[in-house]
Amino acid sequence: MELVKNTFLDFDGKNLARTAALPIGVLVLMAMMILPLPVYLLDTFFITNIIISLLVLMVAVNTQRPLDFSSFPNLLLLATVLRLALNVASTRIVLSQGHEGPEAAGKVIKAFGEFVVAGNYAVGIFVFVILVIINLVVITKGAGRVSEVSARFTLDAMPGKQMAIDADLNAGLLTPEEATARRAEVASEADFYGSMDGASKFVKGDAIAGILILVINILGGLIIGIAQHELAFSDAAQTYILLSIGDGLVAQVPSLLLSIATAIIVTRVSSNHIMSEQIGEQVGISRAWYPAAGVVLFLGLVPGMPNLLFAAFALVTLGVALYLSKVETEREALSETSDTHANEDVIDDSIIEVEDITDNAKVSLLLGYKLVTLVQDENSSKLLARITSVRRDISRSLGFVIPGVRVRDELDLEPNKYQVKLGQTIAAEDVIYPDHKLAIPGESSKKKLNGIEVKDPTFGVDSIWIEEALVAQAQADDYVIIEPDAVLATHLSQILKKHAYEILSQDDVQALIDNLAETSPSLVEATVPKAVPLTTLTAVLRNLLSERVPISDLRKILERLSSINIQNVSPMDLAEALRPDLSRLILQQFVGISSTLPILLFAPELEKILMQAVQQHGSENLIIDGELAKSIQHTINHESETLSSKGKPAILVVAPQIRRPVSMFFRPSMPDLIVMSFSELPDDRNIEVVTTIGQQEAITTEQGVE
Repeated sequence: MELVKNTFLDFDGKNLARTAALPIGVLVLMAMMILPLPVYLLDTFFITNIIISLLVLMVAVNTQRPLDFSSFPNLLLLATVLRLALNVASTRIVLSQGHEGPEAAGKVIKAFGEFVVAGNYAVGIFVFVILVIINLVVITKGAGRVSEVSARFTLDAMPGKQMAIDADLNAGLLTPEEATARRAEVASEADFYGSMDGASKFVKGDAIAGILILVINILGGLIIGIAQHELAFSDAAQTYILLSIGDGLVAQVPSLLLSIATAIIVTRVSSNHIMSEQIGEQVGISRAWYPAAGVVLFLGLVPGMPNLLFAAFALVTLGVALYLSKVETEREALSETSDTHANEDVIDDSIIEVEDITDNAKVSLLLGYKLVTLVQDENSSKLLARITSVRRDISRSLGFVIPGVRVRDELDLEPNKYQVKLGQTIAAEDVIYPDHKLAIPGESSKKKLNGIEVKDPTFGVDSIWIEEALVAQAQADDYVIIEPDAVLATHLSQILKKHAYEILSQDDVQALIDNLAETSPSLVEATVPKAVPLTTLTAVLRNLLSERVPISDLRKILERLSSINIQNVSPMDLAEALRPDLSRLILQQFVGISSTLPILLFAPELEKILMQAVQQHGSENLIIDGELAKSIQHTINHESETLSSKGKPAILVVAPQIRRPVSMFFRPSMPDLIVMSFSELPDDRNIEVVTTIGQQEAITTEQGVE
């Protein structure tokens, strides 16, 4: 109870005070512009204004990065409003009570006025004008220009920075949390410089307002003093010019401090050091101080110059140069010692850490040294951008997030070779040439190009790597030209789709379940893990992915599993039972929802032979005569190529009892063949039987079954 009480009091005290301080402060500023202030309050606010300006300047000087002082635009606005409110309040007192003497406007205004005027009003006015010119023309104008340029370039650089973050994330250099933080920092940086571009206008307007207020105070004071209070011109000028310059200066000094702070912030470069340390480190170069000392000494030898003064400064400069030279020597010696220890650590091969032999990346892309140029510039690398696009597209189509691809160089590989690894297993490898283009001949291509003849790594078609000079000639002869990064990315896409079932982990499935629980909590609670353990669900989803069945409709999958008694049922059989419910999802990957389904069928005699083979050797295996297998494969390949030329897929439809064995039998040789059962065909889809396999051959049971 005591803890709750203390927490409540803390909230009411500290947090409430912080929350209410700013609105109350703004209301006080508005009141200062409308209500007359006593002289002692005016002096208090003037000193407070100077303190605030000094604090802002010191914070700006000691800030390592501009974003560390992200509240600066807001502070600049409030400080400007405070200063203008003080100008209004002081103008009211100067014009209404100035005839009573310099003391009437307070001690601060009088002190500043007497210090600058020093008995000569013209000198005071000119000094004030010079200060305003320095503030307005030099500092404020320069800071405003830097703000505009910084804002424009920061906004222009945002897409490139976002791509660089995505590239680092894909390469495994950043965790998702770090990538989110980096993106937020990029957005904050753009917002900050955009705000600074506008906030710099406050400083410029404040400087112009200072000049106008000075003129109004002087003219208004002279008119009021002479016309209303019947003062002599000299007395009115002495009183009102003194007060006006004091008033202007007490406002212009904080304005100048804030202008300098603004210029420091907008010209600040992000660093791990505060500004004084950064300047000291970069200026502290002995090679620069020795020539400076020589030039100063030379000027001291010129007749008519203050020789002793120049000589003294030359000695001081030389002393600084000698000190910096000594520091640099010590630093180099320390660096050599560190390098020696580092080399000793490298040479000591007896120390082996776990990190040296472990790579937990699910997907890795290893590049030979000549292929490193494809990813050398993270901001403009087309390959990294393509990899990101590939991951996004496959994740959407399959229904789970494909993990980031760690891209790194591998010196053990051939220069132009790359490998795709899933975990520690090499899933694919091939060769590409970053300074060439891959030319794939079209149907009407006639000329044979000079180049490196290869097979396209993705589709296995005859291709040629050609030099850039032959690209125009190849395009004119109906060759398809593909960039090296596109070749690699397309191959990677094929590998990720083919091995998606290996990539899916229990953590990925748990993430999918957690996401579904937000919209269907009752379904998830009733199914996982009560009805279906997580391990079983993962195995079922992997079996679906192995046959390119998307798992994006996880709700339907769980609903169907919840209606099945999974006791003593293997994950493979569960996946097979789910296929009819997911058949539309399977078909929409290959055929439009309004298109006719082109299907291939087995002749009844052939299907009977296959059923007998499955019954004899088990449901997991299909063992048939080699000649028969070749004949079937030849027919399917021929029909597939014919359909492919028409832009249609090849869908083989068989009896439910043999669908899985047939699919597993033909998958190694024909990975793109779609094998479905009659029970999986939607009732509302038009079907076109392209061919019936087995009608042309005289097939008997004896020759079909071993």
